Amino acid sequence: MSQVYESMRSNIHMLGDFLGETIRDAQGSEILELIENIRVLSRASRAGDETARERLLDMLANISTENVIPVARAFSQFLNLTNIAEQYQTISRHTNNLASGERSMGALFERLKAQNVPAEKVIDTVEKLLIDLVLTAHPTEVTRRSLVHKHVEINRCLSRLEHDDLTEAESTKLKRRLMQLIALAWHTNEIRTQRPTPVDEAKWGMAVIENSLWKAVPDFCRQLNFYLEKHFGVQHDVALAPVRFSSWMGGDRDGNPFVTAQTTRQVLRMKRWKAAELFLEDIKLLADELSVVNCTPAFREKYGDHLEPYRFVVKQLRTKLSKTVAYYSELLEGKPLTISSNDILSQDEQLWEPLYDCYQSLRQCGMRIIANGALLDCLRRIRCFGLGLSRLDIRQESTRHETAIAEITRYIGLGDYAQWTEADKQAFLVRELSSRRPLVPHNWTPSPETQEVLDTCKVVAEQPEGVISAYVISMAREASDVLAVHLLLKEAGCTTTIPVAPLFETLDDLDHCEKVMTDLFNIGWYRGVIRNRQMVMIGYSDSAKDAGMLAASWAQYRAQEALVNLCEKYQVELTLFHGRGGTIGRGGAPAHAALLSQPPRSLKNGLRVTEQGEMIRFKLGLPAVAVESLDLYASAVLEANLFPPPEPQQSWRQIMDSAADISCRIYRGIVRGEPDFVPYFRAATPEQELSKLPLGSRPAKRNPNGGVESLRAIPWIFAWMQNRLMLPAWLGAGSALRSLIEQGNQDLLNTMCEQWPFFSTRIGMLEMVFSKADLWLAEHYDQRLVPSELHPLGQRLRQQLQADIQTVLSLAHEGQLMADLPWIAESIALRNVYTDPLNLLQVELLHRLRDQGDNPNPALEQALMITITGIAAGMRNTG
Repeated sequence: MSQVYESMRSNIHMLGDFLGETIRDAQGSEILELIENIRVLSRASRAGDETARERLLDMLANISTENVIPVARAFSQFLNLTNIAEQYQTISRHTNNLASGERSMGALFERLKAQNVPAEKVIDTVEKLLIDLVLTAHPTEVTRRSLVHKHVEINRCLSRLEHDDLTEAESTKLKRRLMQLIALAWHTNEIRTQRPTPVDEAKWGMAVIENSLWKAVPDFCRQLNFYLEKHFGVQHDVALAPVRFSSWMGGDRDGNPFVTAQTTRQVLRMKRWKAAELFLEDIKLLADELSVVNCTPAFREKYGDHLEPYRFVVKQLRTKLSKTVAYYSELLEGKPLTISSNDILSQDEQLWEPLYDCYQSLRQCGMRIIANGALLDCLRRIRCFGLGLSRLDIRQESTRHETAIAEITRYIGLGDYAQWTEADKQAFLVRELSSRRPLVPHNWTPSPETQEVLDTCKVVAEQPEGVISAYVISMAREASDVLAVHLLLKEAGCTTTIPVAPLFETLDDLDHCEKVMTDLFNIGWYRGVIRNRQMVMIGYSDSAKDAGMLAASWAQYRAQEALVNLCEKYQVELTLFHGRGGTIGRGGAPAHAALLSQPPRSLKNGLRVTEQGEMIRFKLGLPAVAVESLDLYASAVLEANLFPPPEPQQSWRQIMDSAADISCRIYRGIVRGEPDFVPYFRAATPEQELSKLPLGSRPAKRNPNGGVESLRAIPWIFAWMQNRLMLPAWLGAGSALRSLIEQGNQDLLNTMCEQWPFFSTRIGMLEMVFSKADLWLAEHYDQRLVPSELHPLGQRLRQQLQADIQTVLSLAHEGQLMADLPWIAESIALRNVYTDPLNLLQVELLHRLRDQGDNPNPALEQALMITITGIAAGMRNTG
């Protein structure tokens, strides 16, 4: 392990030196010397040198306005370079799967073989494997696309430098290229000047697919196939798709007025254009390669007698794809269409069938090695991405549908649907769903809000089957919320069955979800239309914001358990859709641990989970990193289905019930009950200033005039991450555990830690949070920014944090945080030296800007934005 650290530190040192040279050239030696002095003092401060800490505070408190931007940029850029070096280290040839190790798919297959698990059971489980990653764009992704491209190129250079047979000239050339890239990054504005539009976000998502996932998916499938063949002597069926991608970019309109029906239609067309373009490149390669002359009689009979039969088929597809690219280009540019829609590829099967016929013929003619090359990669891409590139989810808030139907019922004289009882709503909706006559009157002009809902449903209805992966209803509370969407889709002329997924996201809604789904399953019409398949989304962000991390995670567990049992009773295949964020406070955890801590049988129909913001880049942004991430997901899902985690004992449930009640009471007592909390939150964090950072297309608040309760979960978490108190991720949890220990439950809690993955993962998540929290920095924010009358609240919270750390240490047995994950502990320690100056600068900048009132200095505002993005890079999982 120390050799791995040494390799990573060596890369970080080299990149840091190159950044230093760039700064000297751009800003001069004096600035570089100032930055270096700050770094040295920060390192000494972290090591416990009080004098160095005082000097560091003094230096940053008195920094001049002209120096503040280059200093903030230097530390921010260095943290970006550290992230790159660390990300690269996980896939380095010398690392030997450092990040995965025993959790990898290869290790799992070896265990399965050693334990004599029947081959049929393994093969059956692998055939049912489905990982559906949903790329979302309400991110704290603070890094611009123009910088991401440079970071990817830096990674490539590090990879080439690792080869030990480079000549001196080759090594010098690569290092010069690294210096150029670092200089380009330095001279690029890291802050977006404008908030991205939903279309910009969709382009970002498409770029991730094009630059990384397009290559990663076939590589992952080969890896899966390799282990299957090595240990069990079988190959994975080419027609099966173990992984696929969906997206919310361009479809998520919950609280985002900028996502319209027209936006969704444009994004769907853009994705078809990009998919056709990417498949065209694949097909051009196959047209060059497949000059083979032998084919089966069946193939010749189907496609005609040609000297080069495969090339003939592939060239026909090349023509069709070229026309498809041109067709969507004209549509997107608003030009008159010169190509008929009959001449393009619109269904995946049109591309799959001829290529699969080529594949089968090559194999039957003894050319398996050729069939399993670029052709197999293309087939797997068709199954994973299809001609839509990624499937699209639509998401809308439940009251928008209720308002639309109420407007219709009022217009046609039936009264106000919104005022009816739940029973009356259900009766009306089922009656209308069973009726053949339309409900929406002709020649009627609805309000703009209702028109937008109806237009969205029309866009959904226009799409071929499979293009829209789900219609997600946020803040779903009753069965009528689900039936209402089915009715609106029916009225829009939708003839295919779109999975309509209620999203249960507050504590009460999670506790109520079993009743809602029971009501739905008891409706004959509903059971007929869903064909015994149901998707339900579990909300992690809002439930944690509502009740605190511990109470929310136990409610999520119980809800999943109840839904699994309910669907088994009704013989309905359940897909649970996990709405996780990157942070602990929004359900984030190391993927493998998180999945193995799910209730038994909850993953039997596959995994569907959101990937958000910067986590997309960290986990999926490079092909090799994406392969490893998919490997970890696959390993965890297979293991959870082959070796389900234990059912919790009754005594464990009782402990968790008590812990959840206590922690929720403490959390809400502070967040909702403490009169000073909101002013303290706004003074001690950059929450107000965050709204100026153009992070995503969606407004930071659902209600622009509301308080903390209306703040979205992402800026809520992001603000507390900035001041290093990390409050939403731990408040209430440690106190509840301490209370249970004092009641004599220490031994039982220790047993739960050792034997119950759900509980041990929660403790591990708290350890991670506490490792990143910092009492001294949080106190410094208070002293410099918070009015003195609010200081007692900050002091109470820090004392609580300190006590909670001791409580978790008493359960973790190790006496130090992250003792069993030295890789992560090392990473955090490495970053702190560079994050601390950004935190101290941020405090100083907030102080100066707040003093300036309505006429802030633009240079100070710019510097503040840089500290926000830099701290985000230092913390890694920010949102």
